[in-house]
Amino acid sequence: MQQALPRPGIMRRAIERRDREYDGAFFFAVRTTGVFCNPSCSARKPLARNCIYFRTPLEAVRAGFRPCKRCRPAEVDSLAPDWIRPLLERIESGDGERLSDLDLRAIGLSPFRVRRFFRDKFGMTFQRFARQRRLSNAAVHIKKGKDVTTTAIQSGYESISGFESAARRAFGTTARRVATVHPVFSRTINSPVGPLLLGASDDGLSILSFSEGRSVAANATRLARRLKRPVLAGTHRYLDLTEKQLAEYFAGKRRDFDLPLDYPGTPFQRAVWSALRRIPFGRTWSYEQLAKAVGRPGAQRAVGTANGSNRIAIIIPCHRVVNKSGKIGGYGGGVWRKEFLLNLEGAAPGR
Repeated sequence: MQQALPRPGIMRRAIERRDREYDGAFFFAVRTTGVFCNPSCSARKPLARNCIYFRTPLEAVRAGFRPCKRCRPAEVDSLAPDWIRPLLERIESGDGERLSDLDLRAIGLSPFRVRRFFRDKFGMTFQRFARQRRLSNAAVHIKKGKDVTTTAIQSGYESISGFESAARRAFGTTARRVATVHPVFSRTINSPVGPLLLGASDDGLSILSFSEGRSVAANATRLARRLKRPVLAGTHRYLDLTEKQLAEYFAGKRRDFDLPLDYPGTPFQRAVWSALRRIPFGRTWSYEQLAKAVGRPGAQRAVGTANGSNRIAIIIPCHRVVNKSGKIGGYGGGVWRKEFLLNLEGAAPGR
């Protein structure tokens, strides 16, 4: 379910005060300029009658507004704002610690701002995120040989049965067997083409998909089913690296991605996905060219199916495949996204 907009009076006051607390809670566009901004934008304040409010940058773009060059509301989220980093580090290092709203205020953080950050970044409450991280850290300790009872107590569980129940829900197995499980960690980021769902493990990036229109729970379920592995919200070095490189890509500062990828599939699917990675930035191939590249001339329909099964959008650039006739062709993420990506790369069908 989409988050409701704050009340109009609240949004207007946030714009007048350039209140960073509301950045990400809503975006406003100005009819007279055709531009949309963050509430904290330092540009001249518009008249209230000229403002239109949106939940996401994507809604503003679809309504015909362009992002402000000063506050850059459509850019990929920064990895972790300075204000939240101490809290993330505290969660990572303090396995059994539970923080209440009073605890957050005591360390100078607004519970409202914290909740909004975790909702927007990870698609869940702060408390749920912290529980998942405690469980993930507990799994690491068990993998290193620490006994289950000691791990459960140090991770903040009041009983072994409670720890066992949490392990079964998250990993689908007993606490003693979590050492055999390799979860995928996920996060959602904003981008100029809407929310992107990322999933990564120690094997590499395994998911980059468009998550618009799906609930967080539906995304996690879909991801776990496709990968046949448990999916947890959390941090991972490959998620950070992906987010950084995507920001550079959308800013026009990166053409190629340097990331470990994990894309299991049939031999034919993997051949097609590997061939997609050889299509140069700024160029397009036809389905016929792609079929020839994998040694299957005439198999355009089969390579089209494999192309559509790609789980790592943008980085495995299935958007660079177009119809032989010169038409842009279809795209699982929507034709408008395909057009956006090709325009960003300076590519056109047949180029």
